[in-house]
Amino acid sequence: QVQLVESGGGLVQAGGSLRLSCAASGRTFSSYAMGWFRQAPGKEREFVSAVSSRNGAVTTYSDSVKGRFTISRDNAKNPVYPQMNSLKPEDPAVYFCAAKSGLRIPSRVYEYDYWGQGTQVTVSS
Repeated sequence: QVQLVESGGGLVQAGGSLRLSCAASGRTFSSYAMGWFRQAPGKEREFVSAVSSRNGAVTTYSDSVKGRFTISRDNAKNPVYPQMNSLKPEDPAVYFCAAKSGLRIPSRVYEYDYWGQGTQVTVSS
């Protein structure tokens, strides 16, 4: 079992930055690909970014955040960090961390094995 806890959400002005964090406990953290998703009110949960297992050498991003968000991982400390820059009015949502065992880097909700409870990101214009 893997437990995931997100933190770092909050209120930020448009154009500002936030750094989220996902702390993982339980099984060997480094063997899991880690993904971030977001869900705005009334909308489906959507893929944001993901980082590969082990050394995190491979990252993927949705088109909506590419060039603005950067994801990284630190296996020694367990967290996964999405750095979110140039936040836009369309970015507010609850952001969720997810874990998937293995080498693949999924982008679909159903492919992930474990989920955190989410952290709220709000952007003011």
